[in-house]
Amino acid sequence: MTKKIRVHFKSNRASAGSWPDSEEGERVFAFSRKRFDEAALNHPELALLIEPVFDWDHDNFDDSMASAEVLVTWDLPTADLANHAPNLKWIHIVGAGVEHLMPMSWLPKSVALTNSKGVHARKSGEYGLMALLMLNNAMPILIEAQRAAHYGPTYSTALEGKTLLILGVGQIGNAVAAHAKHMGMHVIGIRRSGRHSRHIDEMVKLDKLEAQLPRADFVLVSLPSTPETVGVLDAKRLALMKHGAGLVNMARASLIDYEALATLLRARQLGGAVLDVFDPEPLPRTSPLWTVPNLIITPHVSSDEQERYVPLILDLFFDNIARLLEGRPLRNKVRPELGY
Repeated sequence: MTKKIRVHFKSNRASAGSWPDSEEGERVFAFSRKRFDEAALNHPELALLIEPVFDWDHDNFDDSMASAEVLVTWDLPTADLANHAPNLKWIHIVGAGVEHLMPMSWLPKSVALTNSKGVHARKSGEYGLMALLMLNNAMPILIEAQRAAHYGPTYSTALEGKTLLILGVGQIGNAVAAHAKHMGMHVIGIRRSGRHSRHIDEMVKLDKLEAQLPRADFVLVSLPSTPETVGVLDAKRLALMKHGAGLVNMARASLIDYEALATLLRARQLGGAVLDVFDPEPLPRTSPLWTVPNLIITPHVSSDEQERYVPLILDLFFDNIARLLEGRPLRNKVRPELGY
């Protein structure tokens, strides 16, 4: 009988709920035998080669890692991992960002690390389009007026012909760009390599950012958080944005100076902003951001699908299991030296 691959799925209570049996957590974020079996229906031969184990956070970590060959998780104790997990071949991170695991000197050279970037690009693309439409139609201003019981028109024009600057043209940035092109927008992309992308009219490298900011009617941030990108939109660069422009952050709070952004929003220098990411999260009730005018706050939900979050990750997992067994390169392999 062929030896099965021992795979440990570690769900996260911080996002899945307070208790393992949390109904909301189970529905959205948690891995379970039921969800594994449902995904396995599309990969029956591969499923026979896997022995899955389901657990939470760091519970029973040492015992788990003594036998694990694959670990699927969001976070893990990294100290002395090679000795704790002598059989480990591959770690899959269930989110896109891996900055919480940096620096990656802890990662054994024999262990592959992958992430879930792009898995939920369709949902993220729709969120990005929604944010652009809200800003373009002055929804932050109209919501503020509604709260003040003020009935007064605020007019806008169509997105067609307007310019969108996307910082970070990975799968999420590309998904937003596709919607923007469908709406007739001119799309400028910024990526580290400067490599062309299908839905981008102009592609430049990050060192050209300051020249592009004054051109944009909307700036959308979908960069990974790395030492190179932290603080990329500081007070100086935010001040370069066009008067009345809109800003969307779907990446990480560390990329933007939120205090400087709030100052520009209060001065009505910018037309509005949609922020989906914060530090810390949840955003404290005492945060001054709650009362900033022309600001829409969403609680880190731009990529999260209620019914398909885990199933989509499991589809990627099964594809990579096949690649692992066949000795082929894994999808979404993280480059530790770049941080994504």
